[in-house]
Amino acid sequence: MRQIVFDTETTGLEHSAGHRIIEIGCVEIVNRRLTGRKFHKYLNPEREIDAGALAVHGIELAKLQSAPKFADIVDELIEFISGAELIIHNAPFDVGFLDAEFARLPGESRCVSGICRVLDTLALARSLHPGQRNSLDALCKRYSVDNTKRELHGALLDAGILVDVYLAMTGGQSALALDSGARAEAARVHASTASLRVPGVSLAVPVANEDEIRQHEAMLELINKSSGGKAVWRTLEAVSAGAPAN
Repeated sequence: MRQIVFDTETTGLEHSAGHRIIEIGCVEIVNRRLTGRKFHKYLNPEREIDAGALAVHGIELAKLQSAPKFADIVDELIEFISGAELIIHNAPFDVGFLDAEFARLPGESRCVSGICRVLDTLALARSLHPGQRNSLDALCKRYSVDNTKRELHGALLDAGILVDVYLAMTGGQSALALDSGARAEAARVHASTASLRVPGVSLAVPVANEDEIRQHEAMLELINKSSGGKAVWRTLEAVSAGAPAN
C-alpha cells in the first residue's frame, strides 16, 4: 500500500480569504516502510504573509520571491501523490488549501478527492484518545516520538515526524528496520536470557479475558479501516475461513 505523509505551510489560516500555500512537504511510505522518496517545494505565494503565520513557521516572504509558483510545480506534485493515500494531520486544512490552489489554475477542474484518498490522523487520534490533546506535539509526547528539532513548523519536518506518529498510532514499528548493531544486540539479549531458563519448569501463560479480546478486536478493526481495508490479517482470516480474499 502506497501512502504519502503530507503537510503544508501557508500565508494564513483561511484559504477562503485568499491565503496561499508557501511550502509543501511529502514523505512516501509503501507497506509501512519509508522508501526514501520525498517531495519538497517552497512556493512564491504572490501575496503578504500574516504575522501570526510567520510566527509559526518563520518563512519570510523575501526568501520566496525567487521560488516557483504553484502552477509551476502542480504537474510534478500530482504525479507524486496520484493514486496514493494522503496521511495528513488536520486534513481539512491542508486539503482545503490544496483544492483552492487547484481552483485557481486554468483548464480542467481538479481536486484532491479525484486524485487520491485521504486519512486524517487528527480524527484518528481523537477516536483513539477522546477528550485528550491530540496536536502533533501532544501525540509525539504520548508515543515517545522525538520532535526536539521542531522549534518552528516546517512542512517536510512535520511530515517526517507524522510518519513516526502515524505508525505508532496504528500499531506499527516506528523503527522501520533493524540495523546490524540492533540485530547483534538482540542476539546478545536472547543468549543471555537462555541461561535463565530452567529445564522442566513450565511458565504460566496469561490468557486474555472476553473484555480484553473485544477491545483487541475493536483496535484491529480501527487499524483495518484506517488502512482502507487492506490489513493483511483480515485477508488471511478470510482465506483460512474458506472465503475468497478481497
